Amino acid sequence: MLNIGERGPGVRQRPAGVVQNFHELREQCLLQKKPFTDPEFDTYDLTLFYDVPKDGFEWRRPNEITDDPKFFVEGASRFDVRQGQYLGDCWLLAAIANMTLNKKVFSKVVPNDQEFDNKYAGIFHFKFWQYGKWVDVVVDDRLPTNRGKLLFVQSSTKNEFWSALLEKAYAKIHGSYEALDGGFLDVAMRDFTGGISEKYGLDRVPANLFTIMLNSFQRQSLMCAGISRQKLPDPEKKGLLKGHAYSITRITYIPLPTSNNIIPLIRLRNPWGNESEWNGRWSDKSEEWLNIPQQLKQSIGLIKVDDGEFWMPFEDFVKYFSKLNICHLAPGLLDRETHGTDGEKKRDLSILEGAWVRGATGGGYNTFQETFPSNPQYCITLVDPDDNGNKNMCSVIIALMLKDTRCQKKQKDKSLSFGFYVYNLNTSKSVPKPLDTHFFENNDPLDKVHCSEFKPREVCKRLIVPPGKYCIIPYTSNQNEQGAFLLRVFSEKKNNLAEFDNEVGMVEIDDKIKELAIKTNKSGNSNEKLKKYFLKVSGSDKEVDWMDLKNILDFAMKDTGHTKFSNDVCRCLITMMDWDRSGKLGFKEFQRLWMAIRQWQVVFKMYDKKNKGYIKGFELRPALSSVGYNIKTRTINTMCHRYANKKGYIMFDDFIMCAIRLKTTIDIFKERASENKNVASFTLEEWVEKTFYS
Repeated sequence: MLNIGERGPGVRQRPAGVVQNFHELREQCLLQKKPFTDPEFDTYDLTLFYDVPKDGFEWRRPNEITDDPKFFVEGASRFDVRQGQYLGDCWLLAAIANMTLNKKVFSKVVPNDQEFDNKYAGIFHFKFWQYGKWVDVVVDDRLPTNRGKLLFVQSSTKNEFWSALLEKAYAKIHGSYEALDGGFLDVAMRDFTGGISEKYGLDRVPANLFTIMLNSFQRQSLMCAGISRQKLPDPEKKGLLKGHAYSITRITYIPLPTSNNIIPLIRLRNPWGNESEWNGRWSDKSEEWLNIPQQLKQSIGLIKVDDGEFWMPFEDFVKYFSKLNICHLAPGLLDRETHGTDGEKKRDLSILEGAWVRGATGGGYNTFQETFPSNPQYCITLVDPDDNGNKNMCSVIIALMLKDTRCQKKQKDKSLSFGFYVYNLNTSKSVPKPLDTHFFENNDPLDKVHCSEFKPREVCKRLIVPPGKYCIIPYTSNQNEQGAFLLRVFSEKKNNLAEFDNEVGMVEIDDKIKELAIKTNKSGNSNEKLKKYFLKVSGSDKEVDWMDLKNILDFAMKDTGHTKFSNDVCRCLITMMDWDRSGKLGFKEFQRLWMAIRQWQVVFKMYDKKNKGYIKGFELRPALSSVGYNIKTRTINTMCHRYANKKGYIMFDDFIMCAIRLKTTIDIFKERASENKNVASFTLEEWVEKTFYS
């Protein structure tokens, strides 16, 4: 990752329920005959942030800048993107220029249903990929200017404005223009494509890097590169700029007429779009081109003008550049019109959402042996090997993105240090589902990726592995850290990504639990005593409501050391056993209820070893499994959100409530489910009634 300065604030969230609809807003403005003014991104004084003369600074609409404004002039190209004088967003502009090379990507981000002639209303819109979804961003066309000239990005054609308006829309989702002053190449490319960004440090170059780049280019991947400010040898002597980002616009081999050799070449573009170009070997005016046939030069698009674009040999590229970013496109964004429909160049992308929850699935690093298995687990199945040189092997790229659910408030303090492990499931004799402590004690990870230096939004890893099954374990550096994430797997051939979890359902209660519950029941108040008290409290119908039940349970539990049950728990206990919907229980129903409570109490005591009155959220899954319930990780997350406290602890009362709700929900489902099938049908009315009653 190339960090060219400080990132600004994160994505702003719109108030719930308020959505800016481009087409509706445009129609309103046309009816009112007033150009759109965006209330969510108002004008402000940029001279406070940049060295711009105050007397020359103005926000102007394009028709106030030129007499004949156009959204596009002869379509869009990489030469329409020139960096402005004041804003250091070369990382963004390199990605924008690269995006123009793929028509399908470009039309996704820059919709073509807008212009300055027909239906002009001072409003435009663009689409960006944000945490798994495409978001439509609306802006007005007021642009910052200095003495009538655009302050930031501008096209090489003075009356073309798509690139300036796109930059404004991207500034809007980040909160301000100054938030774009320094950033990450991979972030911008991902936001424009929804693709997976692979990052390479060029201080340690893989032996097959050029092959990876060439294969990626042939599969329409977007590429950018950057030079750090500390790079040695000094690239500025060769016409390159430190702390700067460049687009990679082509990858190819050139045959040398004087020998049988071929030379790997890379074409790059400086977002400044001027004479600041590479002046070394294979540059525009170098002697190496003299021996190349004119037809070949034309076929690769060699243009010898000061437009910021140049060729350079791969050897010099890795010598003078610091970082390389490759953004692999999702299959739906491949541009068949431009690049053809070669089936061998297709790829497969799988996506799943997940979360770490305090006390439930925030198991931390693998040094936390007891809680590490609590982390979310995912299985990736690879069947067919690649068609390239990796004989009988599969290349797969795994990317884990931290979702920004809190607008990145106080970003430096709130960012998680996270990563993922990959385990080979093909070499172990025992593979429990999900993987447990015993598995991790006896199996080393195949690979791992972890990054905390810059605390990025995404970490990524390329693996070359045999076909088979592999388990991915996302983790945070510490226990009980919370966060939502997006897991994406990109492969040359079809892959199957799924949660590695047990099936939801009822299982046999542990015999030990049954025995201890019966033993505990005999050692406490006898059944005869309990029956006598029940009959005393119940009315003439020999049934009790939730208030009577509370009285009986307080009597029964007074010698156990547990606090009294709450009103809510007693109401739910009645509901759990009340099949005739009378709101009351008879003694036989109470007996069954009492045995269930005893079993839950025994399990709670097993995990509350220090008798502190709570169990840890990490222990909820095995505790519920002991009393007959298999549940998935997502349900555990939901339960801990609801029943655990801020430390991830679950008190006895809440554990009982959790068990009641689980049992009642499963019973309601099983009552309606088809025989031997995990499928049931409810009308909305039935579901509301049954859910409310549970």
